[in-house]
Amino acid sequence: MALTEQLKEIVGPKGYLEGDDIGERHTSDVSGRKYGDPILVLRPATTDEVSQVLALCNEAGQPVLTQGGMTGLTQGGIPLDGEVVLSLERMNAVEAIDARSGTATVQAGVVLQALEEQLETKGLMFPLDLGARGSCTIGGNLSTNAGGNRVLRYGMARDLVLGVEAVLADGTVVGGMNRLVKNNTGYDLKQLFIGSEGTLGVITRAVLKLFPQPRSQSLALCTLNSFPQVTDFLTLMRRRLPGTLSAFEVMWQSFFEKAISLPQTPDNPFDEAHAFYVLVETQGGDQERDAKALEEALADALESGVIQDAVIAKSGDEAKNLWLIRDASMEVYLTLTPGKSYDVSFPLDAIQPFSEKLTETLAERWPESELVMFGHLGDGNVHPLTNADNGGPEIDEVLFGLTSEFGGSISAEHGIGLSRRGYLGLCKSDADIELMQTMKRALDPKNILNPGRIIEMDA
Repeated sequence: MALTEQLKEIVGPKGYLEGDDIGERHTSDVSGRKYGDPILVLRPATTDEVSQVLALCNEAGQPVLTQGGMTGLTQGGIPLDGEVVLSLERMNAVEAIDARSGTATVQAGVVLQALEEQLETKGLMFPLDLGARGSCTIGGNLSTNAGGNRVLRYGMARDLVLGVEAVLADGTVVGGMNRLVKNNTGYDLKQLFIGSEGTLGVITRAVLKLFPQPRSQSLALCTLNSFPQVTDFLTLMRRRLPGTLSAFEVMWQSFFEKAISLPQTPDNPFDEAHAFYVLVETQGGDQERDAKALEEALADALESGVIQDAVIAKSGDEAKNLWLIRDASMEVYLTLTPGKSYDVSFPLDAIQPFSEKLTETLAERWPESELVMFGHLGDGNVHPLTNADNGGPEIDEVLFGLTSEFGGSISAEHGIGLSRRGYLGLCKSDADIELMQTMKRALDPKNILNPGRIIEMDA
């Protein structure tokens, strides 16, 4: 029996797509790029089916590409010709929510927003939050070590996981579904799979840390005239709002003006244009007390000249409307197509000189180009979006070269995928890359799992 027929038999009639039925959903991501056509899309419903699929593909040396919600921006989920796609979209059950221990046991295909909505009814939250929440999946979030809007308070995805179940290239199921906060029994195996973009194993289930749903949320949109004021404002907010500051999102004027012009965003609440706009959010346990603390902190910032103006959300609906501006990043990016979206990070004091040098360089080399920027400034993460070079390879060389020059990382939270693989040496030493290759050979000796993503392997 042919390999494809054996694979189809494992997952059953509802578990595969082939030929014209595959469609764009499984051949391109949100960037719209396409590299090739998979020979088959498999949609297993259980870990056992994943295990059988991988065991069979490993025996045959068949390359397998794992897909989540396809919201990535580094082309890590786009198939190449001849690959089998393994989509975990049918493994979308929230298996258990334990309010006492503060854990949720979920399958990898659970959509982040669907989990958030279930938890909200129980007074709980999973604090990972990003603009793609309506379509990204937990498996994808973990495999890329997603960050998002609230890293400042809660950390990255790897900080929010207690246990992971994964399937190795040969079909072996590993990883205990640990629910213990303290568990120092040898190597922390889950970290092999979190952030490795499906190259070392396929995450199938996870135990996530939960937190009580905050009883208060206060949000303000503030204007500033210079980047030093932005960093001073961050320092002030950290000092005045310890334990409640949950987000500090900065938008350069270029981003804000594009976002505010979109049909889904609210009207501009400010009469004058400013160089920077910051969304500052607090979450706590007493709405009246926490709102007053934010208002007093903002009053200090206004009086000292750190910020020029501020709009405070007076209701949950007003807060959601203000977040719409910041969450419009994908729509803003699409106005620049063909272009590129980048995800870089720096020490805080390097962000301004990087942005100034980047602006200057683009103006010299591509004078007709646009550059817009926003970022999660509390963790040093900046997202430049540009149509310089019409999204060609030269802009990658310029931007990643400047990132390295200013001591930054070429990937803060989106991963490496296919598009950044050639620049990994800017952030990793030869010894680091060799160790990564050694790990890959040990766990996937035939190089069938997401081949070519993150690192290149010798034939």
